[in-house]
Amino acid sequence: MSIVILVFSCNNTKEKQNLEEHTSQKLEIVETPTLNLAQANHLAQLPVNCINVEYPNKLGQTLGSAADLKSPKELHPAFYGCFDWHSAVHGHWSLVSLLKQFPDLEEKEAIEQQLLQNISKENIEQEIAYFDGEHNKSYERTYGWAWLLKLAEELHTWDSAVASELEANLQPLTDIIVAKYIEFLPKLNYPIRVGEHTNTAFGLSFAYDYAVTVEHLELKTLIENRAKDFYENDQDCPISWEPSGFDFLSPCLEEAALMKRVLPVDEFKIWLNDFLPELSNENFDWSVGEVSDRTDGKLVHLDGVNFSRAWSLNYVAKGLPEYQHLQNLAKKHINHSLPGIVGDSYEGGHWLGSFAIYALNSIEE
Repeated sequence: MSIVILVFSCNNTKEKQNLEEHTSQKLEIVETPTLNLAQANHLAQLPVNCINVEYPNKLGQTLGSAADLKSPKELHPAFYGCFDWHSAVHGHWSLVSLLKQFPDLEEKEAIEQQLLQNISKENIEQEIAYFDGEHNKSYERTYGWAWLLKLAEELHTWDSAVASELEANLQPLTDIIVAKYIEFLPKLNYPIRVGEHTNTAFGLSFAYDYAVTVEHLELKTLIENRAKDFYENDQDCPISWEPSGFDFLSPCLEEAALMKRVLPVDEFKIWLNDFLPELSNENFDWSVGEVSDRTDGKLVHLDGVNFSRAWSLNYVAKGLPEYQHLQNLAKKHINHSLPGIVGDSYEGGHWLGSFAIYALNSIEE
């Protein structure tokens, strides 16, 4: 046992030394990526070309009997495209976000009709029936839940007759997802710290944003309490271990972004200095995630980690002058992966547009 501990300690020391070398040289100032109308039109094509594409499809379904064997569109008439349910949800979010920001978006009317057709009252009733099924209580927990609430939040803050209709149609499913969070979080004894869908910090952050926006006090308070239960005493997150082979989220940064949401500023700065002391170094650098094969559905996740790192870095830096240098690092990550996603294979194209849009939206002027 002592040998194992010694080896681990040596490896950990080497990783810290490597990280210190990264922060010893001044970081080059990179170009600020922008989301303009031309880019918006390109990015809109990714969800336009997948939200009504039924196959290929990964259902993630638990079968109770042969009666459950139905097509994706029968099971999920609102969110059957884009390979899987959660990608279909955030594909719809992408279109709402772009329409909200760019009223002159090409194909605006056609996109609005596509949204109204999919997020209809009848289709949402069928989605609810699926979530109410005996074997589907934990379906899409919590990644898909989080994106559903992000879609609901985006609709709520879009001043549009189309948005009002869509929000009303979606509301019964939104209410069910909120109820599922409220039921589940008190039972979760330990946070899930992986770099993929089940990451607890990510799931809580998006749900918290929704709760704040619509003033849902019960959900907001529950998330604040549970975030502190899970993370308030954390120190020295091993950021040098990231990313894992197919992460699309940074466990360390997702946690930091969540705690920025729930802690008072002064408390957060103390917590962050204990949790990720590296971030305070104005020359802190971090190698981007490198994708070796964008046709591999798992390996292309690393483009996603670049975008999600960026939005977390920007959230941490927001309003904190001593952390403004992190915005440059965020831009570096976006610039690395942004050129490759439009015209990419379906393995990345069915979901990466949403990550790119959310990362670009996180940039402060």
